[in-house]
Amino acid sequence: MAMVYAVGVGPGDPELLTRKAERILRSADVILAPVSLPGDASVAHETVKEFVDEARQELIIHQFPMTSDKSRLIPAWQEAAALIADRVAEGKTVAFITIGDPLLYSTFIYLLRIFRENYPQISIEIIPGISSINTAAAVAGVPLAEAEEKIVIIPATAGLPAIAEALAAYETVVLLKVKPFYADILELLRQTGRSESSLFVERVGSARQLILSDISAMAAHSPDYLSLMIIRRP
Repeated sequence: MAMVYAVGVGPGDPELLTRKAERILRSADVILAPVSLPGDASVAHETVKEFVDEARQELIIHQFPMTSDKSRLIPAWQEAAALIADRVAEGKTVAFITIGDPLLYSTFIYLLRIFRENYPQISIEIIPGISSINTAAAVAGVPLAEAEEKIVIIPATAGLPAIAEALAAYETVVLLKVKPFYADILELLRQTGRSESSLFVERVGSARQLILSDISAMAAHSPDYLSLMIIRRP
């Protein structure tokens, strides 16, 4: 039966793909991979390209602008949903691939809302993926939480006051999208005494993976967009 699969492909290491995700990717008629800028390579597609046969399967690279401007984002979401709906109407199975997990800070969340509102007849199955958060903790050997400890995930774009509040209230703070406020975050860690219990991880699971635990090394580094920090209470 023609349907849509949202497939979480993990953080960038093909070996961290689930067996179910691989099976869906090998059998789908159409693969839709997101990019932020025209001409960019899709990280999700690069992760799974060994499982995709472009001679047999249609590959669609669709741009989702990296912006908070809804006047640009909503048309991109709607266009992607329409492309997928058209393929399903032709009797094809479509796999939308996303790094990490489809329901954790993923573009697919917005498409899911559009499908439920505009295409309720289309069946959707979501295949969970391993998040960069879990992978970063694993490669660094850093516990995320134990016993009664509390953990919070915050996009750094929420602002420094929100980050400071989280540091005061939670044993573990995971910061995503740290690049735009990187220097300010490092200064906040120094001020709050967290600089010695912080971990910076970039492009986890890929050949470009970088792990830094020394605050001086962090300060000397210019972060990639796909970076996060795990901050533990000392």
